[in-house]
Amino acid sequence: MRELEYPFDSEEILKKSKKLKRKLLEERSDFLHKKIAVLGGSTTHDIVRVLEVFLLELGIRAAFYESEYAQYWQDVMFDEPELVSFAPDLIFIHTSNRNITRFPVIGDSAEQVENLAAEQYEHFRVMWDKIAQTYHCPVIQNNFEYPFYRLMGNQEAADIHGRINFINRLNEKFYEYARGHAHFYINDINYMAAAYGLDKWADPLYWHMYKYAMCLQAIPAFSYNVSHIIKAVFGKNKKALVLDLDHTLWGGIVGDDGVEQLEIGQETPMGQVYAEFQGYVKAQKDIGVLLCVDSKNEEENAIAGLNHPDGTLRPEDFIVIKANWEPKSRNIVQIAEELNILPDSLVFVDDNPAEREIVESQVPGVAVPQIGTPEQYIRVLDRSGFFEVTQVSEDDRKRNEMYRANIQRQKQAQSFGDYREYLLSLQMRGTIKAFEPLYMARIAQLSNKSNQFNLTTRRYTQAEIEAFAANPGYVTRYGKLEDKFGDNGVVSVVIGRQGAMEDIEIYRRQDSMQGESAGGEVLHLELWLMSCRVLKRDMEYAMMDSVVEACRERKIRTIMGYYYPTAKNGMVRAFYGQMGFEKLSEDDTGVSMWRYMIPGEYEKKNTVIETVN
Repeated sequence: MRELEYPFDSEEILKKSKKLKRKLLEERSDFLHKKIAVLGGSTTHDIVRVLEVFLLELGIRAAFYESEYAQYWQDVMFDEPELVSFAPDLIFIHTSNRNITRFPVIGDSAEQVENLAAEQYEHFRVMWDKIAQTYHCPVIQNNFEYPFYRLMGNQEAADIHGRINFINRLNEKFYEYARGHAHFYINDINYMAAAYGLDKWADPLYWHMYKYAMCLQAIPAFSYNVSHIIKAVFGKNKKALVLDLDHTLWGGIVGDDGVEQLEIGQETPMGQVYAEFQGYVKAQKDIGVLLCVDSKNEEENAIAGLNHPDGTLRPEDFIVIKANWEPKSRNIVQIAEELNILPDSLVFVDDNPAEREIVESQVPGVAVPQIGTPEQYIRVLDRSGFFEVTQVSEDDRKRNEMYRANIQRQKQAQSFGDYREYLLSLQMRGTIKAFEPLYMARIAQLSNKSNQFNLTTRRYTQAEIEAFAANPGYVTRYGKLEDKFGDNGVVSVVIGRQGAMEDIEIYRRQDSMQGESAGGEVLHLELWLMSCRVLKRDMEYAMMDSVVEACRERKIRTIMGYYYPTAKNGMVRAFYGQMGFEKLSEDDTGVSMWRYMIPGEYEKKNTVIETVN
């Protein structure tokens, strides 16, 4: 919805939030449903009202719990019954420097200042630890913004008695906690206040009149920023940047002007702008963003432009380069197919508004930001939060190489007449084991990102994944796959709950079965997913073999599989049938239930992957 894209009109969003909400609910139905608790140290109603709209735009329909004014700490520490029964999927703690109960004064010693910082920090730490023990869900915590005045002027930041100095101390303690807790995220309101303008953000009128931690007009920008973290936690990030070339990555038209006349580099102000943008784009690779080109150009001209000596990006930085005279919308679809991801995982960046409009209308789901003039490109992309980072795994850092290797595999497949011979030629080696601490973050990430090859599309936090691994009533398996082209990392996850046959009524209702397992001779598959980058390489058969082996060790005779249809996982509708399961039922919505009776002489299904267990 254009009204909710950056840059947006904050006044309009505040006025029309109810209308926007109704419109979003009418336009789509495939929402991810989540329960979010907002625990405020100040008034939060308008934040929740606007945050709900931004989340709907991202495909998340949230139910909210709001603490009473300034009761954020009490609700957690004293087990507020309403919050406990709400059982949030995520907790957002909205505090600000107004919630710091005491600052240093000039007469305090260095030791007293340090003790005061420890005391203020401890107030929050005990609350965070209590949330981890009680709710086992992700936490988003505001850091502290700078005060709107400086008692000591410029010395406020350097002197240990200054409020700015003290806030920096507390913020660093918050960051240290975040570094040590994978499910804990900082909402950087200190940056937000600076970007918005501290004088306007911290207008004291709004605190004293309404107990707002910021001015009313800043709430949409603030809520938008929070929504980025929430959608990243729940797997709604984009995956790839698809970039035009002429007047997007450089000034000029390479086919007309020639490489030597392109504006890129340090010789002109505009050349510097494009060079800075190329540097920003290249840095996206380090956080796992896939880079592609979609340009109306001759391919040799496009390659020549990307090899400009003053440019930062090179042809090898891109996984797919579509430089031709086909409609860009058609190229976009083909890029998604070659990457084996859905079009709604793409962000299309083009200076031409006509091309943007065509792609937006022809390829639903693709993000098409209104990037403005070249000097605005970075700010628009950055503030739009398409690739919000919650953590960067080793797989993220290697993602471009993994996908590039996939393109090589596709090319090799074309030279084989027999597909099994092609699979054998890949020299695949799979590692399939019960969940291990080293891969918990990646397993949780996959559970939130995988949409197409995902039978139940259940989403789990890292804390929940760790709980499954520690529960003897669950069978857990992760699968890594490597071949002669490279390591794909962790690509498949299975979670099964050991229970009784009668539990099928629970699964028919799609209820959660988290908690202690009742035991029994049936394994109920709560999650089976696989990264689409390893589709059609028989990894699913290797995972099935490992699950069957685990069942036989536990004397489990029956495996129950469940398929819950979504707008994106139709490709696995018949998956269990292909694995040899018998369909027991299917309702009007497409929800189906399958049974596999493990034979006495089980014949392994995987014949092409060398596995290590």
